[in-house]
Parts: sequence; structure tokens; C-alpha cells
Amino acid sequence: MWMISPNSVSRILVMMALSPTVSAQEWRFYGGDPGGTRSSPVKQINRQNVKNLKRAWTYHMGELDRRGNEMDRHHIVPFESTPIVIDGVLYFSTPSNRVIALDAETGQEIWRFDPQGGRAGPRQFFQHRGVAYWQSKAGGESRILYGTFDARLIALDAKTGKPCREFGKDGWVDLRAGIADAYPRAEYSVTSPPAIYQDLVITGAAVPEYPSKGPSGEVRAFDVRSGKLVWTFHTIPRPGEPGHESWEGDAWKERTGVNVWSIMSVDLEHGLAFLPIGSASYDFYGGDRKGRDLFGNCLVALDAATGKLVWYYQMVHHDIWDYDMPAQPVLITVRRDGGDITAIAQLTKMGFVFILDRLTGKPLFPVEERPVPKSDVPGEAAWPTQPFPLKPPPLVRQSLSEGDISTITPESNRYCAQLFHSLESHGMYTPYGRKMTLVMPGTLGGANWSGASFDSASGFLFVNANDLAAVGAMEPQAAEAPVRYRRGSKEGEYARFWDEHQWPCQKPPWGTLSAVDVNTGEIVWKVPLGVVDELKETTGTPNLGGTIVTDSGVVFIGATIDSRFRAFDAKTGEQLWVTNLEASAHATPMTYMGKKTGKQFVVIAAGGGGYFRGKVSDTLAAFTLPDK
Repeated sequence: MWMISPNSVSRILVMMALSPTVSAQEWRFYGGDPGGTRSSPVKQINRQNVKNLKRAWTYHMGELDRRGNEMDRHHIVPFESTPIVIDGVLYFSTPSNRVIALDAETGQEIWRFDPQGGRAGPRQFFQHRGVAYWQSKAGGESRILYGTFDARLIALDAKTGKPCREFGKDGWVDLRAGIADAYPRAEYSVTSPPAIYQDLVITGAAVPEYPSKGPSGEVRAFDVRSGKLVWTFHTIPRPGEPGHESWEGDAWKERTGVNVWSIMSVDLEHGLAFLPIGSASYDFYGGDRKGRDLFGNCLVALDAATGKLVWYYQMVHHDIWDYDMPAQPVLITVRRDGGDITAIAQLTKMGFVFILDRLTGKPLFPVEERPVPKSDVPGEAAWPTQPFPLKPPPLVRQSLSEGDISTITPESNRYCAQLFHSLESHGMYTPYGRKMTLVMPGTLGGANWSGASFDSASGFLFVNANDLAAVGAMEPQAAEAPVRYRRGSKEGEYARFWDEHQWPCQKPPWGTLSAVDVNTGEIVWKVPLGVVDELKETTGTPNLGGTIVTDSGVVFIGATIDSRFRAFDAKTGEQLWVTNLEASAHATPMTYMGKKTGKQFVVIAAGGGGYFRGKVSDTLAAFTLPDK
């Protein structure tokens, strides 16, 4: 069941034994800290010298053959992992669920762990975003925890990479047990790192988006030492629980979706866990789930110790657009009337940023419930209103007119104009209808799992977003089909509004990087993110992968489909540095200070491929300043 390949494991034992327990110069969590701010106090690299960055080391994980030949024929296989660094050791997960430990300053492999299994089965996506780290209060015990495609929650000794045999069954817990047993062919997997609160490991799961019946999306907490279940939160409320009345009749029963496939955040001071919850399945048809569908499309706050509901805020009612809450919530502070408000920001696929009081869930800027278009699909009951925050303004366009059609080339203009005139669209929240429909933003956003980083000094939230629409029509299905209607098009279920080159059909920018002042609710600056090499104009590109920010005022991001890694001035949005990578970096970078060299490193995964089917690589790249 297990395969471990040690390489100088003794070196990691020495490194960890000599290290301090906590260091602000490390990167101990996927999001930099438990609250997902993705900010670092390390400031050796600054706005003046970032232009001098050079490649420090390159690590190839050795999965190109597997990705290119075995898996990528039928699946989407991006390299989305963000490493963590503790005591001079860098840990990351690979697209095929391996975990690898490297010397953080040289890139030399220390150990790798292979879970041996789980790479086959009912999956469309093979991605994994990272691992979590736990350390005992005394500091003598440390573990790496992560979930797998075949729904195992695994605990590894951080020093050796060997399974912690006392955790569950020989080092793992079967997450399918009690949830997915009745659906042996259904997808149930973990693609994002779990959250850690004290001695609990908290995990969600990826579940089917079609059909509507399948494994539940409930969130669970396990004892980090024994693997025993401590609490369960029903993301679809059971009878007698708050929110159950939002489901009509028995629509809640055996309903899949309403899950946390993305990254959770934890407020250690207040003992709260924050869950960004996805939509109910099936994504695009809700005729069999009439109502608001709680806790679908909600940000939910739980008592992290017990799993009890504290508050929730629903950002899409009765979702029929696949507008999951995709991003890790960001714990922020809002300065107002001479005081500080403990707050939280949730990025959305719609391009909205919801800023809420972290302790109560109440919006800190006004939110209006506005009427939205009706559905013409038989049996559907689109919710009549949706919440529109008045601040911050939307990060992307939410509707398109004829004047928005791209003129980037005459050929693109002709193709896109003809396509546009063939589509139905009635503005934001237009449901997919019986005729081909334009929906803006599409399923990739707006924002996505890329999320945001936060600089507490300026109050700026740094967000990359897609300006990309989707097209589709709701097609009637056979009587024996699991749902009455299913989204489709000539290009498949997830067609985009783009031309034959996959250039978006509206005028640029097609991808942006923005700074949002959370104190005022204003967008401070916005710049195009990415280039299309064949075009002269700086158009921006579709992007997946997030930002980080340092106290020296530098924002780092890959994300774009042009195989570049960039640095921006956090104050102005000016591009300060750019370098070419082996492939596009659809991952979030991270940074840390080397213990031995005293040098700051910035690391990013460059794997390409994924949704945009670009050039693939298996590269983990580290950058630092040259020696003086």
C-alpha cells in the first residue's frame, strides 16, 4: 500500500531538531498563515532589486510521462501545488498524489512518499494543491497531512515521510466510509490541503457535479493523532437543523454537491473555521431542488472545536451557473471610524468581493437584493433576486453588448460578432436557456481558487481575475436520465465565449490583476495580466493561480497562460520583473528566508496544461537574488 523512497533522511532529522518552533520567515500554511493572507514579512527582495532575481534551483518531479501518456489522454492534469516550508524543509504534493520533501535552499530531494493507488477511477480532473503541517505543542512531533484522489486522509511523519501508523489504519483514514459507500463509481476525492486547528485536521472533498444524486459534501474533523472522527458538519442541513427549510420536500436527500473542494481558513484567536461552500448538483439545472439550497454557495463560520454553526452568508441563491465559492476566505482587518473591524473577504466567480464582519457574518458594505432574469427551462425555478454588493465594484465585466466584441483581429471580430448575435443574454445572472445562451462571467470566473493576498499595512487585497464568458444551452434528456435538462453545446458542456484561437470574444483585458482597498471598498489600480505573444496589444490572458505579497511591497504571480512569472509594485501595479518558465504556472507562489544562506527565495510550480491545454512541464522553480 505504501512506497517510501528515502534520500538522506538523516539530514532532515538534524535540520528539524535544531530549528525554532515558529518562524515568521517560513511559509507554514498553504495560504501563508491559517487565515489565507498569503503575505510575508520577508523583505530582502524589494521593489528596487526584484529586477535582479535569478533562478536558484530547479526541481523536476518526474511525472511528465505519467501526465502526458497515462493520465492526460482523458483527464485534466494541472500542477497546482503551493509548497510549504518549515525548518528549512520544503514540502509539496504532485498531480498524482505523491508528497516530496526538498532542502528549501538547494532543491535537493530528501524523501518522497507515494500513496500507491488512487490515480485511476471516475475522475475528470487530476490536480492537487498542497499539504498541511501539524506540530505538537511540545514541538517534538510533526506531521504532514493531506487527502488523495481515492479519498484517503494520510498522515506522514514530517521528518521521514513514513506513514504515522497510529493514525487511522496504518497511517490513513478512509474518507469514503459512511459517505460514499453507496456510490462506488462516483467521484469522491480530496484536491486541496486540509485545515488545522489545534489537534484537529478538518477536510472537505470534491464530489460529483453531475448527476444530482451522490456522495454528500459534508465537512469533517479528525483527531490529528489517532484519526478518529471528532465532528461532522452537514453542508445540506438535516431535518431540524437551521437551513433545512430552504429545500423543497425531499430534494435534500442523497443530494451531492454543496461541498468544500477549495481551501478553508481558520481564525485561531476566535476558534472559528471558515468554509467556502460550492453549489448543489446538478450545477446548471435546479428543477429538482427548488429553493435557496442552503448551505450551497455560502461562506459558513463554524466553531472549529465542535463543528457547530456560528453564522452563514449565502452569496448566490439557487445556483444554476456553477458559481461555487471557489477561493480560500481571507482574514482581514477593516479600518473604519478610527477603529479596526475583524473582517473576512470572500472572492467569487461572479467578480464580486464580499467583505463581512468575521464574527457575525454581517456585510461591512451595503448589499442589495436585485431582480434577475427568469429561466425559460421547463421545471426550473430560478431565484427571483440575487445579492449585489455595492462595494467593492465588480472586478470583471458582468454583461456584454455588441460594442464589447473584440476587434483584436478582423477575423476574430467577424467570428465573434456572428457568435454573439446567435446567443441569448439578458445581463448578469442570465440562466442557461433552451436556446444558446451567453453567461458572463463564466464558470472560471471572475475569481477562482486563485483567491487573493492581503497587505495589512495598506489594507490592499490583491486579486487576479478572468474576463471570460461561457456559452451553452439546456438540452432535454432521455426519460431515464438522472436530470431532465443538461447544459451542452457543439464544443461540449463547458464551452467558452472565445474564437478559434481560444482568444476571448470581447475586447481586452481578458485577465487582470487588481488592488482593492478593503477600508474604502474602492479598486485602487487594475492592470492587464498576461500577454498573447502573437498579438501586439497587452491583452491579459485567462489565468489560474494566485498572488502573494511581501512587506517590501512586491506582489508575485504566475497564473497566466503565457509561461511567465511576474512581480508587481503593490502600490501602483507597475510590472517590476518578468521571467519565462518551462510552462505556465497555474499555481500560487510562496516565499521564505533560507536558514543557512540567509537569502530570500520565491518558489512556484510551473506545470502548464490544465484547463487551457498548454505546454506541460513538471518544474518547481526557485528564485533568489544573486550573491553580492
